[in-house]
Amino acid sequence: MPERIVVKIGSSSLTSEEGGLNKERIGYFAGELAAQHAAGHAVMLVTSGAVAAGFRRIGYAARPKVVHEKQAAAAVGQALLMQAYQEELGKYDIVVAQILLTRADFSNRRRIQNALMTIEELLKQRIIPIINENDTVSTDELVPKFGDNDNLSALVAAMTKASKLIIITDMDGLYTEDPRKNPEAVKIGRVEQISDDILRVAGGAGSSVGTGGMRSKIEAARIAMRGGVGAFIGKVAHDGDLAAAVNGNGRGTYFDTNLHSLSMKKQWLGFHSMPQGRITVDDGAVHALLVGGKSLLPAGVTESFGDYHPGDVVEVVNRQGETLGRGVVNYTPWQLQASAGLSSEEVSRRVDVSRIEVIHRDEWVSLK
Repeated sequence: MPERIVVKIGSSSLTSEEGGLNKERIGYFAGELAAQHAAGHAVMLVTSGAVAAGFRRIGYAARPKVVHEKQAAAAVGQALLMQAYQEELGKYDIVVAQILLTRADFSNRRRIQNALMTIEELLKQRIIPIINENDTVSTDELVPKFGDNDNLSALVAAMTKASKLIIITDMDGLYTEDPRKNPEAVKIGRVEQISDDILRVAGGAGSSVGTGGMRSKIEAARIAMRGGVGAFIGKVAHDGDLAAAVNGNGRGTYFDTNLHSLSMKKQWLGFHSMPQGRITVDDGAVHALLVGGKSLLPAGVTESFGDYHPGDVVEVVNRQGETLGRGVVNYTPWQLQASAGLSSEEVSRRVDVSRIEVIHRDEWVSLK
């Protein structure tokens, strides 16, 4: 049965340690993607590699670390990367399209809706969208970055309501320890919940030409799972490996979810919005929000922080400071301070608010 698939390929899989594109590897991945396309699947590719592909062509001796040098390398490398994909996938009569996104695009509901409509039309026309972060304008100082394309691939998978996210790495899945250091390490075949223990065994940074290690891939899997998308993290290196990963018997770890896909509004709330404040709630409110599916009422609020206004997004935490979720607040800080801990009837007598709920359940997304 045809499915929507997001495939993420990192820099280390596409380039050499010295930098520059490995045309043979791109040709291999093009063949794997083309096979899934021919099987009827709607394929989307999230690719890294622009900086790694471009810095040698510019003349830098090593991958640059200064922002403007990285952006210059990305500007050169992005063209080289797209040309390589166009040539290799063109051998299978597949047309590709380039889409460059930033974190700011996801934060703006109109812009991300436009991006989604573009992707939908491309898939309808049987074109493979090739998606990358717009490194020439994204900086940690000005426009917040995704950090790596693992995160971006999960957001794209959730946004497009994909059935699977395939994150390709040089490891054949997640292990209890680093198997390169401990031959007794055991591979974890399936994960249903990403616990602190899972994050602890995920390890640290990636390779010299990439940015994302196993930890970032686990975080991406968690985003996908929250969006109702199952994920696979593993190795795709031989003919048929991508098909095996899609079909459930790949060389890696599967991350299962029983959650339903989120609407664009809920995705924006949970993944893309920028919270303007933080509200602390008591144990009763925690149960009401996470188990009961209820709205947050003033009686459950203990503290609030930030300079927010009605209609802004705020983060909700428990007494221990753990994030529970995000929602659209209906109060100003002073109104909530005057209402915290009071019954709805008492709040109605004391404070003039348009809605008695601090956060209505329709304007809430759980992240716990």
